Amino acid sequence: MKKLALTLMLSAIFSGTAFAADPSKVGVSMALFDDNFLTTLRNSIEATAKEQGIEVQIEDAKNEVGTQLNQIQNFVASGVKAIIVNPVDTDATIGMSEAAEKAKIPLVYVNRQPINVDKLPDNQAFVASDEAVSGTLQMEEVCKLMKGKGNIVVMMGELSNQAAIQRTKDVHDVIAKEGCKDIKIVAEQTAEWSRTKGNDLMTNWLSAGTEFDAVVSNNDEMALGAIQALKAAGKSMDKVIVAGIDATADALAAMKAGDLDVTVFQSAAGQGKGAIDAAVKLAKGEAVDQKVWIPFELVTPKNMDQYMAK
Repeated sequence: MKKLALTLMLSAIFSGTAFAADPSKVGVSMALFDDNFLTTLRNSIEATAKEQGIEVQIEDAKNEVGTQLNQIQNFVASGVKAIIVNPVDTDATIGMSEAAEKAKIPLVYVNRQPINVDKLPDNQAFVASDEAVSGTLQMEEVCKLMKGKGNIVVMMGELSNQAAIQRTKDVHDVIAKEGCKDIKIVAEQTAEWSRTKGNDLMTNWLSAGTEFDAVVSNNDEMALGAIQALKAAGKSMDKVIVAGIDATADALAAMKAGDLDVTVFQSAAGQGKGAIDAAVKLAKGEAVDQKVWIPFELVTPKNMDQYMAK
């Protein structure tokens, strides 16, 4: 019922909209501005557009599906030639794709995988990094550091988000493999990608007496919140392994300080550039791969220096 309502709403938004091949203006709806990784992604979209002489209108959906749908409606009304969406809710993308296809407006999803990624229309694409790699690289390194045994807690992103689902699945898949089977998940809960909520969740686990050897977080922000709570509780960071994903500037600083042990570089800049490139090509009627992968890379204290300037 929810998906049907979204489809009907978006069909009304897009119906009768004219399309021109001139890619001079692109509308961009970001799930939220208040996120370090997405800020880098947004800045990359803006910088790449400027380099290419493309006008972009970037809006903050404030993590609200309804707000994002209204932004799409406004983009269409203002005459954008292509739309880039960093989805608030990846379950809402079926309606977006169907409506955009009907209006013949190119649509590019970036960073967060749409639920209909394998059924996108010809004038739509997805630019991101393969999440089946992210959590796998992360957990395999954690397994090595734990010597294949011990207890972990898992901090999940928003449960409606494909990246959170896949990264958590990656963790489960790795600990099911030979050499990591003696690792046990003793707690697993969402902290919604947030540093503050990661802090709160870790505080709750510590208060409940949860015992663990490692914290495996779906992103760096939650991992940083966990570190704050651990240090506030007087825990020695030498005795607990903390792992995140994204290799943000704050995460690399925490790694340099000896607090974060593992992260995985996800190129926000690469994704931003890839999204603009795809949107422009589609608006010109050119062919684009429907899945554009920007590689993940494991980051540890041994190689972190090469990522400091990225």
